[in-house]
Amino acid sequence: MKNEELTTLKFSYPEGQERTVRVYVPAHGDDETLPVIYMTDGQNLFENEISSFGSWHTREAVAAERKSSGKAAIIVGLFNDGSPVQRTNELTPASIGKLAFPPEMPEEARRLMDPQGESFDDFVVNTVMPAVEESFPVKKGRENTAFCGSSSGGLQSFFTVLSHPDKFASAGVFSPCFMLYEGADFAGWLHGKIKTEQPPYLYLYSGGAEGLEQVICLVTDMTSKMLSSCYPADKLKTVIKREQEHCEAAWETVFADFLHDFLSLN
Repeated sequence: MKNEELTTLKFSYPEGQERTVRVYVPAHGDDETLPVIYMTDGQNLFENEISSFGSWHTREAVAAERKSSGKAAIIVGLFNDGSPVQRTNELTPASIGKLAFPPEMPEEARRLMDPQGESFDDFVVNTVMPAVEESFPVKKGRENTAFCGSSSGGLQSFFTVLSHPDKFASAGVFSPCFMLYEGADFAGWLHGKIKTEQPPYLYLYSGGAEGLEQVICLVTDMTSKMLSSCYPADKLKTVIKREQEHCEAAWETVFADFLHDFLSLN
């Protein structure tokens, strides 16, 4: 039996940046391989000490799932080391469509928006995934691979999984910032990505507390209804907790449910 490990890696990122990636491997048998979940905001996944907003406590979620079902997963957390604007840009794909700026958004803030989600997508799929699969006990194949994130990370996980249904079987889409796009553009992109073969499992979650999460909830609910008319019912789960705010504490709770669903598919 091998003990759990939390390994820190460094990767080159576009424009000369360096990116931290942490890989959590739970305790496992000597010859055991495990499914894997790639996640945004790695700085918020494992412990409170390095997070400004609290932790998802993913290690504890994996341990609880192992105890209850006998199954576990490797967690790969991709850090965001930049400013809130830089994070939003890197987790906002440009190809979905025209951005929809809220009326109250200052002109200066609008000028700082420079969507680069495609670069992050390429980094995950073509740099991080091969390195992790080579060096860690990953059970390979789309059915064993998921992507998960919250807020702009939820948007990015939705984009990446639907863009690579041959590589990912599940997406944890928590409090996604779908409202960043013009509605017609977003709907057109989405319908263009829906495939009849190998549709990924989509776990859509939103809180509904007043403020940002309330706006996100409205658009998440609209997206769920749009999908329900053209997507396999057994591949779509929508969870709305209207009392929950836009925060790590809410995503920590729902992550455990997503983890269970993903591992139940294996």
